[in-house]
Amino acid sequence: MTRATESTPAAHDLTDPSHLEESTRMTTTALPTTPAATATQATTTAAAISRDPRVWFITGASRGLGRAFAEAALAAGDRVVGAARDVTPLADLVAAYEDRLRLLTLDVTDRNAVFRGVARAVAAFGRLDVVVNNAGASLIGMVEEVTEAQVRAHFDVNFFGALWVSQAVLPYLREQGSGHIVQISSMGSAVGFAATGLYSASKGALDNMSGALAMEAASFGVKVTLVQPGGYETTLFTQGLTMTTENEVYAPLRAELAEMWGESKDADPAKAAALLLRIVDMAEPPRRIILGGAAYDMIADLDRARREEVARWEELSREGD
Repeated sequence: MTRATESTPAAHDLTDPSHLEESTRMTTTALPTTPAATATQATTTAAAISRDPRVWFITGASRGLGRAFAEAALAAGDRVVGAARDVTPLADLVAAYEDRLRLLTLDVTDRNAVFRGVARAVAAFGRLDVVVNNAGASLIGMVEEVTEAQVRAHFDVNFFGALWVSQAVLPYLREQGSGHIVQISSMGSAVGFAATGLYSASKGALDNMSGALAMEAASFGVKVTLVQPGGYETTLFTQGLTMTTENEVYAPLRAELAEMWGESKDADPAKAAALLLRIVDMAEPPRRIILGGAAYDMIADLDRARREEVARWEELSREGD
C-alpha cells in the first residue's frame, strides 16, 4: 500500500466542492431536497442537547447500521459526517439536518483519500468525537472456492478500510486528548464457519487490530470499542454481498446451511443504534460488546468450548517448554 503524503491538508470551505477531489467530495447541498424535519424530530433534538453536541464520523453511512447510527446521532442533537461511496440515499437527512450533517463521498479502500477526507471532516466541524468504522461487505463461499481477487477486495473494505480510518483520525483524537473509535465487527468474527470463512477472517483481523489499538490509544484519552452485532435487517447480504462460483461437491453442506440459516430472524438496526448511543455516553465504555441475545449466546458458548479445549490439552501444551 502507498503511504499517504498529505495527512493534514489545509482547511477549506466545505460548502464549495470545486476544489475537492471526487473521491473525497463533501456537500450538504448537491442532493435533492425533501420536507424538513418533523415536529417529533425537532422535539427529540431539542431535548437531547443537554450536553455539548458531539461530532461523529461514520463510514458506510448510507445504508443499514451506518444509516441507523447517523439518524440516531442527529436525533440526539449531534453533528455527523456521513461517509460512503454513494451518499445519495442520505438526501432526506440532508434536508432535515442540513446544518448538522455533512456528506463525504469516500472509498475507504483508498488510503490517501481517507486521510484527505478525515482532514476535511475535522475542518467542517472543528473536531471529531465518535468515529464509527462501519463500512463493510460480505463474502459468501467455501474456502476452496474464493478467488484471489475476491479475497483481496474483501479485506480491502472490511479490514484495511477500518485500519486507514483509524490511522487517519488518531492524530486528531490524540491532540484533543479525547475521542471514541467504534469498530463494527460481527458475531462471525468469533469463529470460522462454513461458507463465511473469509468474512469471519476479515472481521477477526479487525478484532485483533482493534484490541491492540485500544491499548495503544488509552494513555491519550482515546477509547476504542469493538462491537460484534448479530443479525440485523440491512443490505449487507444483498448490495454488499459477493458470492463465489459454487463447486457442486459442497451442495449437501449448502443444503444444511440453508436449513440452519432459514430459521434466523434479523433485528431492527435502530435497536443497535440506540445501544451505541448509550455506549458512547459511558465514562468507561466496554472494549468489546456483543449486540443481540442470539449472538451473545453463540459467542458465550464458543468461549466456553475454547476454554474446555485448552484445559483438556494443558498437559500436552506444557510439554512444549
